[in-house]
Amino acid sequence: MTDLVYLCEEMGVIDDVKDTLSRAVFTPSTLLSGRGGLHMCQILLCLVTFILGLFRGGSSHTYWNYAMFAWAFCPIMTLIITIIEMFKLDIILNMFCMDWADFTTGMAMSSSLMTVSVAIFYANFYACLKCLYGLIVSVFAIVCGILYVLEVVKDKFLDKKKGSYLAALPGFCKVLEAFVSCMIFISLSGYRDQTVLILCVIAYAIPFPILPLIIATNILKKLKNCLPFNLDRFVFIFLVISVILYIFAAIMYPIFMFKNNPRPHDCPPSFCIWAIQFMVAFFTYVNLILFTLDLIFTLLGICGFKRT
Repeated sequence: MTDLVYLCEEMGVIDDVKDTLSRAVFTPSTLLSGRGGLHMCQILLCLVTFILGLFRGGSSHTYWNYAMFAWAFCPIMTLIITIIEMFKLDIILNMFCMDWADFTTGMAMSSSLMTVSVAIFYANFYACLKCLYGLIVSVFAIVCGILYVLEVVKDKFLDKKKGSYLAALPGFCKVLEAFVSCMIFISLSGYRDQTVLILCVIAYAIPFPILPLIIATNILKKLKNCLPFNLDRFVFIFLVISVILYIFAAIMYPIFMFKNNPRPHDCPPSFCIWAIQFMVAFFTYVNLILFTLDLIFTLLGICGFKRT
């Protein structure tokens, strides 16, 4: 009798899978929808901006490398999302491993962060009244950022999509922490041959690779269920360690970087090593605040943050 019930349940699962696969068909009309049109504009504008930035020439500046990466990564991810939705593969992904709406909204939020920050950095370093080419690239970069912000507004406020993790506060907090860590790494300079500052860099580096793994594991719910340990407990321990590391960096980095190193008189905001080093200190405090709030919310179990 038990075997018969188990067989019936399994047959029901198979029928659900067949029904899901039957709905996964090629639908080019997706490109004609408002969402599809917005994705096409994002891809096109990012590629044009990437090509314009590439023709402008390389730079020893890490911000230029970050800009080129953002203008390549964002449209590639948007193209992958568009293809998956065009072939209705998101139905299969929804059934087997992830909340697709949460993933796409989260990616739009992440792309907004990247493109808006790139527009600000690029305009600051390369745009001026006499630099017409840099000004044109900056305008295209700003438009790219606006397009991704529009998608976030559409998803969160017009379509009222509710995120289960990535587009909700707990997941987006992790995305912010990873984003600020990236800003720290592309701004690092002048720490060589100084042991304490190298320790600060190590403090920045330890949490950074773990953040994407936590995000990916929470998105892929089937993978999360297969883990041999409690992920929420692991995240809590990770946050405690991250806060301790960032407290160390927040104290040591400003002391050893700016001791006997005042801001030079000829330090323009567009390009000055001291100003970039100051940005590292600023982002250190930003990430310390983010990790601390993440830890407090996790302890209190509010806003969807889980506690164990």
